[in-house]
Amino acid sequence: MLSQVALDYNRVLFFALLWWGIVQFIKVPIYYLRYRKFNFGLWVSAGGMPSSHSSLVCALATGVALQEGVQSTAFATCFVLGMIVIYDAAGIRQAASVQARLINKMIDELFEGHPISEVRLKELLGHTRVEVFIGALMGVFGTLLLWNL
Repeated sequence: MLSQVALDYNRVLFFALLWWGIVQFIKVPIYYLRYRKFNFGLWVSAGGMPSSHSSLVCALATGVALQEGVQSTAFATCFVLGMIVIYDAAGIRQAASVQARLINKMIDELFEGHPISEVRLKELLGHTRVEVFIGALMGVFGTLLLWNL
């Protein structure tokens, strides 16, 4: 079984990628429950609830902590890089999302009926703090839950 081979080879990587995939997959049903429409593009894009980036880096850091210990250099590295990813997801990329939404709105209002371009900026780039928090919790607790199975 492929998953057993992956689990035996690199358990930490397996769980990090597993939780990234699970979280990325559940974005579509969550979006549907909130807006009553499907957005299948969420399966392959950044942004949305919950944050798969946060889940990935938190699952990775949790797996390294369980395998190597929190005193290890590997855990310290995962933790610091994870914080950078989370800051980027909730800070910089979220600000870019707000800017894209405002620019698209200005274009709609200024050139209504006479669009200057068909190209619109992608508005869903980053995450709210809640999306990041939920993704992080899923990565940490999901890895803790499955680690000893």
